[in-house]
Amino acid sequence: MILVIDIGNTDMVLGVYDEDRLLADWRLATDHHRSGDEFGVLILSLLKHRDIPHCKINSVIISSVVPSLMLALQTLSERYFNVQPLIVGPGMKTGMNIKYDNPKEVGADRIVNAIAGYDLYGGPLIIIDFGTATTFCAISESGDYLGGCIAPGIKISTDALFDRAAKLPRVELLRPASIIAKNTVNSIQAGIVYGYIGQIDYIVKRMKEEFAHEHIKVVATGGLANLIVGESDIVDIIDPLLTLKGLRIIHERNIIKS
Repeated sequence: MILVIDIGNTDMVLGVYDEDRLLADWRLATDHHRSGDEFGVLILSLLKHRDIPHCKINSVIISSVVPSLMLALQTLSERYFNVQPLIVGPGMKTGMNIKYDNPKEVGADRIVNAIAGYDLYGGPLIIIDFGTATTFCAISESGDYLGGCIAPGIKISTDALFDRAAKLPRVELLRPASIIAKNTVNSIQAGIVYGYIGQIDYIVKRMKEEFAHEHIKVVATGGLANLIVGESDIVDIIDPLLTLKGLRIIHERNIIKS
């Protein structure tokens, strides 16, 4: 069995695969100060709750955009599963040509998503990941990573609004019934949610124009994908587990076929 772990700035997503079958998955808040032992105890507890014997885990693959947690993740893998983890980064077999000015600058999560998206859905393809930042990645018909853009995530934007506007209350991120709101809470929700939908639609529209290709799939992933995409007709597929699927694919290319 393979333990796949994706560490983002806000969320930590992990799962267990038995070959190509996902047995369980979890989404947790990222604690930037958690130790390797704390990770180990937490993950052993999650496995036990789903009746997955930890002794069956014989491989670990990790994607992380939080460098300060890498030592803890290394400790987790070695101490609790007795394996050297496979870390997504430069030098790995991905099967994808990265056409970035400096390929090392591309976040591990973006590469993992691109590999999974192209493997599962083909190209050309646009992938939107709703995380701490919202990332847009373009993959060509032949499977090259072309680049993309990065925007502040919806939570970052809302936190900035509440921090800078003393009289505005913090609100739950929900879609109000109308964009012409009748109270302050709904007004904030309308501006945040519908404004973000407009941003997504416009960026994807411009990216499609640069592709100059008739049929371009758009895939959305990330914790807030359902909230935003539900009001947009520009997304073709919502795949909340895209990153975990990509980690399994990369593991296969670097371990099973090596």
